[in-house]
Amino acid sequence: MDDTVGQLGEREVLRRILARIGRSAAEVGPGDDAAVLAVPGERIVATTDTLVHGPDFRLAWSSGYDVGWKAAAVNLADIAAMGARPTALLVALTMPDDTPVAFVEALADGLREACAALAPGCAVEGGDLAASDTLTVAVTALGVLDQDPVLRSGARAGDVVALAGDAGVAARGLQLLFDRFRDADGAPVAVTDDAALTDAERTALARQLRPHPPIAHGPLAAAAGATAMMDVSDGLVLDATRLATASGVTVSIDTAPFAGEPLALTGGEDHALLATFPAESALPDGFRRIGEARMAGAHPVLVDREPPVGRGGWDPYADWDAARG
Repeated sequence: MDDTVGQLGEREVLRRILARIGRSAAEVGPGDDAAVLAVPGERIVATTDTLVHGPDFRLAWSSGYDVGWKAAAVNLADIAAMGARPTALLVALTMPDDTPVAFVEALADGLREACAALAPGCAVEGGDLAASDTLTVAVTALGVLDQDPVLRSGARAGDVVALAGDAGVAARGLQLLFDRFRDADGAPVAVTDDAALTDAERTALARQLRPHPPIAHGPLAAAAGATAMMDVSDGLVLDATRLATASGVTVSIDTAPFAGEPLALTGGEDHALLATFPAESALPDGFRRIGEARMAGAHPVLVDREPPVGRGGWDPYADWDAARG
């Protein structure tokens, strides 16, 4: 039988995590009361996000590695959306005492390898362990600015609206899980190797379980003069509404760039970067034009010049009851 966290205790579980998260880049890394980070400049960017078993992941569908990767990716995207470079993650993990230690080790591997792949130089620099009936991963991410931060509130009428990263691919993966990998009672079942999946379906599942947000494009956008930017975590229309409201403009989105991707407007877990740029500036590599900002009108967002139908994305309080059915 595999060891569990309850059998080994906090000290041994922590030792195993520290052995897997990689070498620290901090002046003082994991193991003391707090990390000491060398910050090249006077401003740091900080954000936090939490993944909870049930609304954010299902153990039948996600491995420990998947959960660790996703926990890192969603936080790194928020740092990038400010135009900053991620430098450190602090991870608080609460879990039942019968959680297999192998799962926790795999989660640590996912955290480490997501940082290495998406934000080289960023690492887990500390955190906390606690017991809970619900498996929860809470991450605080820190980053540094090489220029002024890019806020949601800076878009101006006439700006180009652009996107870096996928739109709707991860949402297709989630739809596939709910449509094909639940039993007769609606409970999630594992995705097996013999599942008859197309290449496109496997890509969508991979993007849902292990998002690949375009982290390096955040600082590139800031250097290119982005006037506003945010991470698309809840859906393009919903998050564009937030940016438009903060900036006091109307964001007009064209659907032509999303031909063939039916969930592009409402699927958000790809964690793409939505940004606006002055009309006269060249878009940085990786960004594609998807519309324009206009003078504020009756609706904060237009889709092909018409008001969108519905909320346009995920609201954890309004949508959770339907999602668990």
